[in-house]
Amino acid sequence: MNDLETTLGRVLRVGVTLSTIALVAGLGVAAFAGGGPPATRLLTIGVLLLIATPVARVVVSALAYLQKRDWTFALLTLIVLGELIASIAAAMRSLG
Repeated sequence: MNDLETTLGRVLRVGVTLSTIALVAGLGVAAFAGGGPPATRLLTIGVLLLIATPVARVVVSALAYLQKRDWTFALLTLIVLGELIASIAAAMRSLG
C-alpha cells in the first residue's frame, strides 16, 4: 500500500473513531444523566466530526496531488472539495 493510501486510511480511522467516541458519550449522558446541554453538545460534535471526516480526506488528497504535481487529479479533487463546501454551506443556509 502506498503512502497516500495509508495516510487516507489513518484520516478516516481517526475521524470515525473520534466521532464514535463523541456520539457514544452523548448517548451515555442522555441515557444516564438525563441529557440536557452536555448530551446535545457531545452529539453535535459527533455528527460534525462524522461530516468533517470525508472533507478531511479530500483535503489530504488534494494536498498530496498538488505536492506530486499531478495537476489533473489535483484539479478534480479541488472540484470535489468545492462541491462539498458548497453543499455544506447550502445546508447551513437552509437551516438558518
